[in-house]
Amino acid sequence: MKHVWIVGAVVVVAAAVLLVVRHRRERSLLLPTLTGSIGAFLLVTGWLFLVDPGAPKNEAIKTGGLAGGAIVALYALWLNDRRRRTDEDRQLVEVARQRLEDARAEHDRSRVADERFARSVELLGHEAEQVRVGAMHALAGLARSRAEYAQTVLDVLCAYLRRPFEVEELDDGGLDRDERELEVRLTAQRLIADLLPPADVPDAPRYNLDLTRAYLEYFDLSRRQVGGLLLRSARLIESNSFHHTVVHGNAYFTAATSPGRLYLHHVVFHGDAWFSRFSAAQTVDFAGTRFLGGNKFAESRFLGRVNFEGCEFARPIDFEKARFEAGVNLALARPAVARTHGMHVSLEHENALPDGWVVERREGGAGLVRS
Repeated sequence: MKHVWIVGAVVVVAAAVLLVVRHRRERSLLLPTLTGSIGAFLLVTGWLFLVDPGAPKNEAIKTGGLAGGAIVALYALWLNDRRRRTDEDRQLVEVARQRLEDARAEHDRSRVADERFARSVELLGHEAEQVRVGAMHALAGLARSRAEYAQTVLDVLCAYLRRPFEVEELDDGGLDRDERELEVRLTAQRLIADLLPPADVPDAPRYNLDLTRAYLEYFDLSRRQVGGLLLRSARLIESNSFHHTVVHGNAYFTAATSPGRLYLHHVVFHGDAWFSRFSAAQTVDFAGTRFLGGNKFAESRFLGRVNFEGCEFARPIDFEKARFEAGVNLALARPAVARTHGMHVSLEHENALPDGWVVERREGGAGLVRS
């Protein structure tokens, strides 16, 4: 029994060598583990017999068994950790594969969407109006299903409304125009409004509309919100509504004409609101509108009554050379500074002007306003 520990030491060394060899060859480590466990048992047991010959033999054997069992337990822990890492690696591979499949699917969807967009734009030039209407609905559906197309689709619909549209005024006051083409244009107008977020939705995307020189009839953007709004030299026929709209960017109605009624009440203009050289033949309602940026009504002409009741102007009002030929209500929500050089109002109609404003009579029933 004196030399048992030597045998155990030799077995442990042999197990260590076997462990290194099999590990390098990436083979199973079960044999080195069992060998090392036996060697540890013999080494510990023999050493206890040597240092304390009077100790109970069963205690020495039990301690040696614990030493051998500890090595087996370590091997089991190593196997469990290796299995865990293997599972983690497998999960990473699965996640990478899933991401690759998602990217491939997204690429396919993008390709299909691009083809759908290109085909729809091509059909906007079709001779049949029902085909053009269908193409517009396809574009709107694409914008709803893929948000990244929304601004592009709005640009295309606005571009369609900017196309030349011949309209002649008849002697009886009616309009002579292509009614079938008008229906297509009305569809484009409705789809533009439908694609814009409601005014009360917080943090909604801000889409820009470029309707420069567009022909608009019964255009309704009420209770919507937009980014920038361009209506330079646009024709606003019959009745058009922008009431309760929120305009986050600049709004330009410069040189636009409105032969019909125009509803701009309770609008919020966060940026500039330009109505210079704007002309309107019928009622224009700005009641309760807030002009939080710059404004310009210079050289504008209103043949119908204009209502500014309850409006707020964050900056001086520019009414230079503006003409109100059917009365104007300027009962503002709060006092405001105004530039009124060359501003005229009709003395034959009722006018409500801010306190301190003076009207000097001129020829033809017009009055020159001085603020």
